[in-house]
Amino acid sequence: MGGGDGGAHGEEDDDRSTLIGEAAEESIERTGSLTTAVAHIITGVIGAGVLSLPWSVAQLGWIAGPVLLTVVFPAVTFVSAFMMSDCYRYPDPEVGHLRVRSYSEAVKLHLGEKRERICSVLIVINLWFNGVAYHITTATSIREIEKLICYHRQGHEVSNSCNNQDNSSYYTIMFGAVQVMLSQIPDMHNMGWLSIFATIMSFSYATIGFALGFAQVLENKSIKGSITGIPAANLTEKVLLAFEALGDIAFAYPYSLILLNIQDTLKSPPSENQTMKKASTVAISVTTFFYLCCSCFGYAAFGDATPGNLLSGSAFYEPFWLVSFANACVVLHLLGGYQIFSQPVFPMVEKWATRKYPNNMFVTKQLSMKLPMLPRFQVHVFRLCFRTAYVLSTTCCAVLFPYFNQVLGLIGAFNFWPIAIYFPVEMFLKQRKIRAWTPTWIVFRVLSFLCLLVSVFGFLGSLERICNAKFS
Repeated sequence: MGGGDGGAHGEEDDDRSTLIGEAAEESIERTGSLTTAVAHIITGVIGAGVLSLPWSVAQLGWIAGPVLLTVVFPAVTFVSAFMMSDCYRYPDPEVGHLRVRSYSEAVKLHLGEKRERICSVLIVINLWFNGVAYHITTATSIREIEKLICYHRQGHEVSNSCNNQDNSSYYTIMFGAVQVMLSQIPDMHNMGWLSIFATIMSFSYATIGFALGFAQVLENKSIKGSITGIPAANLTEKVLLAFEALGDIAFAYPYSLILLNIQDTLKSPPSENQTMKKASTVAISVTTFFYLCCSCFGYAAFGDATPGNLLSGSAFYEPFWLVSFANACVVLHLLGGYQIFSQPVFPMVEKWATRKYPNNMFVTKQLSMKLPMLPRFQVHVFRLCFRTAYVLSTTCCAVLFPYFNQVLGLIGAFNFWPIAIYFPVEMFLKQRKIRAWTPTWIVFRVLSFLCLLVSVFGFLGSLERICNAKFS
């Protein structure tokens, strides 16, 4: 967790020149506002993660669970978001002439090309894994709708046949087919409508999950659960389950990877970083409220029987139409959520291919197409092939490893420290020219180290559970 690469000024100037050249590309009309920024953030944050949080609180208990959920992780996310918001313009966070349009560009500008290459690999891996998680969650929700309809028709007691048919792989492939089409949306500037729609869906199912948990607590006339959480067979298993729960919570909060992409859609004035900080404050506050309600009422309703996914595992049978509607909202939300986490990958790879092979017809060629009843449009050959292959790869992985909680925990742990903490902290220290061993330097170094421990523990717990589920 040292300082910058310490490269020569000439190399830094080359990096900046490259970025300035990219900034001089054809200007893009930015029409984003506080509302669209909040919508983009909530679309990216309130997703698959919220459904696993009751299970996470159940593993950690009534003290550790709510404290981590409402204090620790929101605070870390606030700090990360505010540091990243000031990286959008250079050299001044508000009036700098250079726009830094993506996470990897920010790392290159502040920390050098060597760490930018490492960062780019981590970004692609993390965003790719998020796509896998969204496939798994969508298939789980569609399967749950099918089961609920079956239970309603046959009854809860004689419904073994409802559990015997598992079409998860088929539903995963269906979701992938839809994403192949949506992935042809050129960039995030053209999907504000999709994010607003997805945000409405996320509010809908989060509210329904909270309401169902609250109603179940009233019906039980008691609050279930304990301070230490669900008991395990032995201490080792309990520790591993707690580590996995940390990974699940870590998955639910950070959005550092997509923050600068979202900020690049904002109009100014006011300055983009101020708008983004306001949007982050609103979005994280709203997200924390929903997370707290869903997780705590879910655990209070079911106690030791809390399911891994609040809206699946037959946690709620009735009213079947409402639970089915909530799962449908999950599916509709993830249609947009998948694109929010995939769009940063697409231009990164496509720009690299254009620079690497500027004269290759496959990379640069566009075809003009005309379909019945539609206006003529342009098809970029490389974009079509690459984005389709990307979606197919996430689909195949989701079919092979359809484990909801374990996969979410693994992704959250892998993403949390390097992307949400390490690089933002390093860029902040470099940007503000904070000297080593000053009080501020020590505070941020301690924060980074503690978050590293969270990532390591969460990763180990989730990896062990995936191996156990796959090979036991």
